[in-house]
Amino acid sequence: MDTQRFTKDNPMRVGLGGFGNVGQTLARTLSGGAIPEAQLTAISAADLDAAHARADAMEPMPVFVSAEDLPAHADVIVECATGEAFPTIARAALNAGKILLPVSVAALATHPEILDLAEVSDGTMRVVTGALPGLDSIRGARESGIHSVKMTSNIRPESLAREAYIVDHGFDFSTPPASPVKVFEGSAREAGMAFPRHFNVGIALSLSGIGPDRTEVEVWANDDISGTSHEVYVDSNAIKLTLKSENLPSPDNPRTSSSVAPSVMAALRSLVSSVQVGS
Repeated sequence: MDTQRFTKDNPMRVGLGGFGNVGQTLARTLSGGAIPEAQLTAISAADLDAAHARADAMEPMPVFVSAEDLPAHADVIVECATGEAFPTIARAALNAGKILLPVSVAALATHPEILDLAEVSDGTMRVVTGALPGLDSIRGARESGIHSVKMTSNIRPESLAREAYIVDHGFDFSTPPASPVKVFEGSAREAGMAFPRHFNVGIALSLSGIGPDRTEVEVWANDDISGTSHEVYVDSNAIKLTLKSENLPSPDNPRTSSSVAPSVMAALRSLVSSVQVGS
């Protein structure tokens, strides 16, 4: 599927699995013609009537279908829903032999069978890297042999406050802490399970490197930052890497990074481009 050449006259059909903040941003951008070789053709959402109402001004109007029916209307499916919806969207796309661009990859921590399905199905899963830099460099380092990967994430307290892990472990951020507080230390898999909304980045990092069980993660609640920051340290035979990103919150939803939708658009653009940059 991903070797097909898409053009303006034969555009790549894009389906959105999810129509929240990221999905609506992508829909507006695609409908505005940002990628001439791509066309938004279908949307699935938990509430199809509400999604249809929010998409009222789109032209041409995509069809609104269930997640299971999305592959019948698309060549590429962008999962931008929730961790709970991720398995249904992913299975439908991969079983139908489609290209899947997943955003909610923290769900792979609890649904590793989706990775197995990607191996045996006719579909392809291309993880959207979102807020993390340097994954090409980490994939290159993996070829030489990686000794260790560690990610330290600083997240604003109010963004963490309602997470079940934070509540269950007795952290109270109703008053912002005077200094950063370490709230988690463990593997990327454990981080993905503890913070399913925040650690798509950790799972993406682990897939590019040494896996979710060997990738180390620290999480700090930090009131002195404007948005989430991630620092990644990689020790390998070929290179030692220190990578840092500072991600601004979306103005439409402060709990979502502004970098997510542009990262998806970049991934979509790469599918129609005759020149590929990166490994």
